[in-house]
Amino acid sequence: MSVFILILVNGCIMGSVYAIMAMGLSTQYGVARILNIAHGEFIVLAALITYNLQLRTSLHPLFGLVISVPIAFVIAYTLHITIFRRVKRMSPNINVFEGNAILVGFGIYFIGQNLIQSNFGSSSAAYPFMPYAVNIGGAAIGAKGLFVMTVGVILCVAYSLFLSRTRLGKSIRAAAQDPETASLFGVKIKRIMAVCFGIGGILAACAGVLYSMYESFSSYSGLGYTTIAIIIIVFGGLGSVKGAILGGFILGLAGYTIGHYVDTVFMFAAFYIIILILLIVRPQGLLGR
Repeated sequence: MSVFILILVNGCIMGSVYAIMAMGLSTQYGVARILNIAHGEFIVLAALITYNLQLRTSLHPLFGLVISVPIAFVIAYTLHITIFRRVKRMSPNINVFEGNAILVGFGIYFIGQNLIQSNFGSSSAAYPFMPYAVNIGGAAIGAKGLFVMTVGVILCVAYSLFLSRTRLGKSIRAAAQDPETASLFGVKIKRIMAVCFGIGGILAACAGVLYSMYESFSSYSGLGYTTIAIIIIVFGGLGSVKGAILGGFILGLAGYTIGHYVDTVFMFAAFYIIILILLIVRPQGLLGR
């Protein structure tokens, strides 16, 4: 029983972080139709900001959000209005734009990775945070993991409520479902797309801050985080935020189970196998677009 609790709780801890990673990318793709390959660099940047904040101050790691969230939003928003908007204007149709946006994303990824490495170095980073365990049903669970999961779940619920209850959230959903019709009802599509790209940066920053509390990372980790986010949004359904949350928790559980019984090196291979099976059985993902 204790092993089951250990796998369940630790899987949900990673799942909560994965879900936030994927929610940001899902929002960017669902509205702006941009599969942002540089998404992981925002996660790494926020993690490094939090790490350096811990080295220099005694503030709680969550204060990393105060710095990283505005920076991530401004960078993402600026990238959309200066680069992606122009790329879309020059693309003959949406399918060509999606392909061009991926190529642009790779360019931003390489530039971002080099800037991060030149400023922060390339060694692995970690800092001590809540270094004690809590006994749950005979299983010793790290207190930092429980804290990360709690904050992660709160963020998932808060973002879901934002999309369903607020005026901006409803505009985002309308723009994702039918941008032409939404524009007829007064939704400023160009601005909403830029805001959604910025929101994707915010969620990536939140994921980076939480991940830095729980695991070590390096400036090379960005592409790995992007890959995980892409796998999750394909698994849950491209453009579906609920699918991203569900997919994040499922893959978090699957990843920790494999790591516990086999080895963590097989985690990505297992993720790809799961995706291949799902694409054959249900190509639209668990919840569809």
